[in-house]
Amino acid sequence: MDKYLYLTINLASILVPFLASFYPKHPFYKEWINHFLANTIVAILFIIWDIIFTNYGVWSFNPRYLLGTNFYSIPLEEVFFFFFIPYSSVFVYFALNYLSPSNPFEKYANRFTVFLFILLLSIGTLFWNRLYTSITFILSACFLIFSYLRKINLANIYRAYLFILLPFFIVNGILTGSFIEEPVVKYNNAQNLGIRLGTIPFEDVFYGFLLIAATIQLSEFFKMKIIKK
Repeated sequence: MDKYLYLTINLASILVPFLASFYPKHPFYKEWINHFLANTIVAILFIIWDIIFTNYGVWSFNPRYLLGTNFYSIPLEEVFFFFFIPYSSVFVYFALNYLSPSNPFEKYANRFTVFLFILLLSIGTLFWNRLYTSITFILSACFLIFSYLRKINLANIYRAYLFILLPFFIVNGILTGSFIEEPVVKYNNAQNLGIRLGTIPFEDVFYGFLLIAATIQLSEFFKMKIIKK
């Protein structure tokens, strides 16, 4: 049964958000068009990134926990990850905006964005020879400065990501070896900072943020385009 573990994690992560998407007072399924447009674009970019990093040995996958079907050099379950996790995360963002329209982070978000930009760009540049660290942090910094210059307040995304971090630590914890005998995803520590949050590489926090924030922001862009039409 080990070979179904990664698939099971993917399915478990999306089950409740998918069912809750049909809540009649504020149904998320009505956002599906703009969400799936955005998610597909972002997922393609991350899948390409994933394939390149797998080929360079930045990380690898444990066949013990996989069905054995690959898409190029990555398992099919990894492809599902880039659709299932964003769906669940964007649902959290959508639900929080409905349940709590006012956001206490609103007035601090821009300053926090500038702080994060400087921090991530500095670390990414300093550790330029560690692929996972440098690419993740520099791309995240680029996303942040783009949002700042476009006057996009990320307060709602920051708030949503705080809520997402709990399931993030559970899912990524299992994938990186928590609660199981071997990790599903093995990281080459020569390509990261070597700092772990439990079993999770520190870089995963910002890799996940970039995946989710980019999907949300692009989804909002498509939503506005659809509304205008």
